[in-house]
Amino acid sequence: MSAVPPMPPSSAAPGSVPNHLAWAIVSTVLATCLCCPLGLIGIVAIVFSSQVNGKLNQGDLEGARRASANAKTWCWVATAFAIIGLLLNIVMLATGGMEQYMEMMQQMQQMQ
Repeated sequence: MSAVPPMPPSSAAPGSVPNHLAWAIVSTVLATCLCCPLGLIGIVAIVFSSQVNGKLNQGDLEGARRASANAKTWCWVATAFAIIGLLLNIVMLATGGMEQYMEMMQQMQQMQ
């Protein structure tokens, strides 16, 4: 007969270390859509975010805090890419760059 060992007591409740998962997902999607494939760097934030709860469940409070801090850092990076992409899109639309871009794309399609 096997028994499940009790969970080691931790000094923090599971919700006390933020995992930033929602922020990681939203910033990754926005950065990828607005900026370019560089926005996929937000996947690193998603990975670290998903590690937080697992580490808390294992009783590794310090590891959960490190994963949370890393997730927050990578969320800021993905958010920065999203903001840069948004600003570039605004500038492109404001200067008429989209028309030139569409003409170039049509020329490339005609060449094929």
